Amino acid sequence: MLANKPNDEKLKVVLYWHMHQPEYRDLLTGVYQQPWTYLHTIKDYIDMAMHLEAHPQARVVVNFTPILLEQIEDYANQVINYLSNETPMRDPLLSALAYPTISTDYSQRIKIINWCSRAHEKHVIQRFPAYHRLIKISEELGENPQVVAYLTDQYISDLLVWYHLGWLAEHVRRSDLRIKRLLKKEHSYDDHDRYELITVIGELLTSTIPRYRVLTESKQIELSTTPYAHPMIPLLVDLNCALEA
Repeated sequence: MLANKPNDEKLKVVLYWHMHQPEYRDLLTGVYQQPWTYLHTIKDYIDMAMHLEAHPQARVVVNFTPILLEQIEDYANQVINYLSNETPMRDPLLSALAYPTISTDYSQRIKIINWCSRAHEKHVIQRFPAYHRLIKISEELGENPQVVAYLTDQYISDLLVWYHLGWLAEHVRRSDLRIKRLLKKEHSYDDHDRYELITVIGELLTSTIPRYRVLTESKQIELSTTPYAHPMIPLLVDLNCALEA
């Protein structure tokens, strides 16, 4: 076999962590159609950086798509501007968490409840009994949407907080005193609690890219990137098009 030839060169293989999200913004309005960029940033991307900081002997290769970095930076600026001068944010879910007034529109409340149900059943929802109880209540909506009329502002507020607590990085839940307080409180979250949570989210979004920059400069990680918007359709049409990139 060819593999047994003594002069064969070893195949060099690189295993890397691939971070990507597609463009979720409406190109006309700039409004985000899905929240996955900021949710994965405050959970997975920041947790990876924190894990590497805690283990300086680790060496990894990380791949970012430019469209993801652009959106992370956009989210960070949105939260900064909201906290400094209450500039409206362009993500409906993040806005629902941030603004003190809970929408009275039933269709909007149903949207919020549906958004806040999109978490891993075993590893997120069932892990936190208080969150699990809220989700069990929301399941009634599937059979009878009119139930939303009986769900209070406090229920919506608690659900928004718990959804974001569930999506936070493990390192953050274990070390940030503000988040530990919110986890311990479990219910009856008020405007101050939600503002504090938004503040933490803003800090995570703002620090993600700089943290990877520091890790790169210290030679702990090596960065790679892919074409701007991580185009897949051209590859599906013709794999050879990658040779022209």
